Amino acid sequence: MELLGELLIFASKCFKMTVQRLDNQIIITLPASVDLEGVQRLINYLLYKEATKDSKAKQEDVDKLARDANKQWWEENKQRFLPE
Repeated sequence: MELLGELLIFASKCFKMTVQRLDNQIIITLPASVDLEGVQRLINYLLYKEATKDSKAKQEDVDKLARDANKQWWEENKQRFLPE
């Protein structure tokens, strides 16, 4: 959460934003002008961090799994993108 903390401090200095801890929740208030796509990316990142917080997987193993999955997908779908 170190990176998240730094991002929140930076963002709070750039525009009106508040961060509160209330019981077992963190409440972030943003102005309506904030880009929703960026907010969604932040939420997705937080969901990813929460889902993987107890993972014992090494990054190199995750990278290999991603490469293998992409290679398999490409082999199954390349005919859709390349002319014969």
